[in-house]
Amino acid sequence: MSDETRQPSPELFFQTVNSYQRTAAIKAAVELGLFTAIAEGAQTASDIASRCEASERGTRILCDYLVIQGFLTKDGARYALTPDSAVFLDRRSPAYMGGALEFLLSPMLTEGFSDLAAVVRKGGTLMGEGGTTAPENPVWVKFARAMAPMMAMPAQAIAQLLSDGADGRRLRVLDIAAGHGAFGIAVARQNPNAEIVALDWPNVLEVAKENARNAGVDSRYSVIEGSAFDVDFGGDYDAILLTNFLHHFDPATCETLLRKVHAALAEGGRAMTLEFVPNDDRVSPPIPAAFSLTMLGGTPAGDAYTFAELERMFRNAGFSRSELHQIPASPEHLIVSNK
Repeated sequence: MSDETRQPSPELFFQTVNSYQRTAAIKAAVELGLFTAIAEGAQTASDIASRCEASERGTRILCDYLVIQGFLTKDGARYALTPDSAVFLDRRSPAYMGGALEFLLSPMLTEGFSDLAAVVRKGGTLMGEGGTTAPENPVWVKFARAMAPMMAMPAQAIAQLLSDGADGRRLRVLDIAAGHGAFGIAVARQNPNAEIVALDWPNVLEVAKENARNAGVDSRYSVIEGSAFDVDFGGDYDAILLTNFLHHFDPATCETLLRKVHAALAEGGRAMTLEFVPNDDRVSPPIPAAFSLTMLGGTPAGDAYTFAELERMFRNAGFSRSELHQIPASPEHLIVSNK
């Protein structure tokens, strides 16, 4: 039925107003270990409740709600995980993302949306000077601890792209706003001749260094502490990683940083930028386009930039060309920019 012939309905309004219940439901299911209980063989509300140490009534209602939302399936009285839930919500899975709730639902993020009308009037966050971009904001330690599993597939894709054609040559990589360090660590694991320099706030780098030690690449992993806008990068890098960073700032600030990135690259070097990239219409695809609202609530001037906008920033900073690459199983894209 076309929009012209469809009868007006309040359904979308009620779904949207009640969407806080979706957040509460997934948070509760993760806290209870409900998905893991089902993965381990509990199928009925009674069995799941027993595993989760919860009431049968509450478990049945929550499981039914998760079926409605697409996280579970139901056959008679038996529940099962969807393929997505099996990969991302079973605590035994290496791709488990339940821990990301600690960051994604952190009050340091959600408080930016407590008065969105005021944010819209202002045109940026109300969360004090800088919002989430404030120096040494503790939210980024939460990010580093919680978000590494979500970045595993993009990190592998970037590592593979950097290793293709390397032919055993030394690879010197600067990882800006390294956070958990997953991207640089993936490059180091993929290429035994890769040397990684991670840049971030000191409190965040403690997480990255711990992850590098656990991955066995700490002998090729060094750090620079401080703000990417202030510290000396050094130079002669074959690649510089800019993962989920540019969207926090306005274009002029991004270009200032990118000129510094350009100067730090060796001849023929590349900047590897991971971003939510909406289409030129800025309303599709849904996840990258909606990310602009996340930046409105959390930053003074950040945004989700189109490829045309990003390409212009890199060109103004001196890069010769930029290419857009799809990242498998990710709502983000990789922009590869050549010096």
